Amino acid sequence: MTDPTTFGVRATLAALAAGSLTSLELTGALLARAATWADLNAFVALDPERALAAAAAADAARRDGTALGALHGLPLLIKDNIDVAGWPTTAGTPGLRGYRPASTAPAAHKLLAAGAFVLGKNTLHELAHGITSNNAAFGAVRNPYDRTRIPGGSSGGTAAAIAARLASAGLATDTGGSVRIPAALCGIVGFRPTTGRYPAGGIVPISHTRDSAGTLARSVPDVALLDEVLGPRAATLVPRELAGLRLGVPRALYYRELDPEVERLVSEALERLARAGATLIEADVPGLEQASATLAGVISDYEFPRDLARFLAGSGITLDEVIASLAGPDLRATFAHEVRGPAAPSLAAYREALEVGRPAMQAAFAQHFAGHALDALVFPTTSRAAHTIEADPGEARASADADTFLTYLRNARPATVAALPALSLPLGRTRLGLPVGLELNGPTGRDRELLAAGAAVEALIGSLPPPAR
Repeated sequence: MTDPTTFGVRATLAALAAGSLTSLELTGALLARAATWADLNAFVALDPERALAAAAAADAARRDGTALGALHGLPLLIKDNIDVAGWPTTAGTPGLRGYRPASTAPAAHKLLAAGAFVLGKNTLHELAHGITSNNAAFGAVRNPYDRTRIPGGSSGGTAAAIAARLASAGLATDTGGSVRIPAALCGIVGFRPTTGRYPAGGIVPISHTRDSAGTLARSVPDVALLDEVLGPRAATLVPRELAGLRLGVPRALYYRELDPEVERLVSEALERLARAGATLIEADVPGLEQASATLAGVISDYEFPRDLARFLAGSGITLDEVIASLAGPDLRATFAHEVRGPAAPSLAAYREALEVGRPAMQAAFAQHFAGHALDALVFPTTSRAAHTIEADPGEARASADADTFLTYLRNARPATVAALPALSLPLGRTRLGLPVGLELNGPTGRDRELLAAGAAVEALIGSLPPPAR
């Protein structure tokens, strides 16, 4: 029998429906594999007894002829800043170690209502505010393709586990790139929808303006299926051909200072897309870099403490208690300087960003897409592959000269300010065997069209082989 841990979402559901696989068999195989990959540190909470009981109940419902949801019997991963009743929500920070939510986040509830169940909750960068998943409280998550390197973040545990075939998919979050960056560095697919497409609430926040739930899987059709469940309405993915697809290539920001291996891989991909009939339009969005960096910081730094305080209301845990117990030096420095310190944005600056700067940036993107008749923008998700894990698990620097946070965040960040749907696909691997991602951004609200374009690109470029144990 084919190893069921290698199945994607659609293949798993097909096997369950055909009766060639039971949810209990699948869950047992995934748990056994998780034990052999324990050194990834991908899980904050893994409850084999509970997962096996949920799988057995799913199998019994199928045998009894109960009406089944679209994801019936599918074990899923949940990033540990998303509430699920009865499970911990630590958000990777000591102050929330004992927090047990009474209810489930609406996005997670939609997946569970469709018949999925929780296999485990995943390690993340502390409070989802970082891109390494080097967690000073819970330990560093490791990249399955090279366990001396970061998996990306903040959804590093979810991405690492899916890449290692410990589950076929998971629910995570993306404020500045936290779904797409680990997807790229771990060689899988990450999708952040148009902001507001998936229900909010029940998620430890950074910025209500920029936060979004997102999904991770190993193929575009799999994240598209999850989008059918999570989105406002079901919609069949209409296939796209590469011939006639119009892709913008915005070099000024997204292609600057690329690692030579990333540059080689993305250049080869663009050549292949052009040969396959896609039209590449070389054009930049005016003023994007400065607008993105300025607006992102002002909006998030202003909203972060206020949104987190509102989330904690009624939990018996205060914002000051969470801040006092922060484990990572990177996040302590952020709070001391940008969030509550001398560089914290004023109310006037925040209103200017939200009411003037952000609408102007959204208009610039809309004009760019319409003016060039673009289906999507295409660029490398990150400018380099995964760097090594630093000795200090909260360290925020890759070297004396390069700031890790800004280096990996640069290309993923604009979509989160402008509310664009964004998709990261595996682009290939460097000569060291490290995964690299290719990102597509589409016009606001055109999520299904972006996924269809992504599926066409994925069919040309292909997926990555699983990491070796």
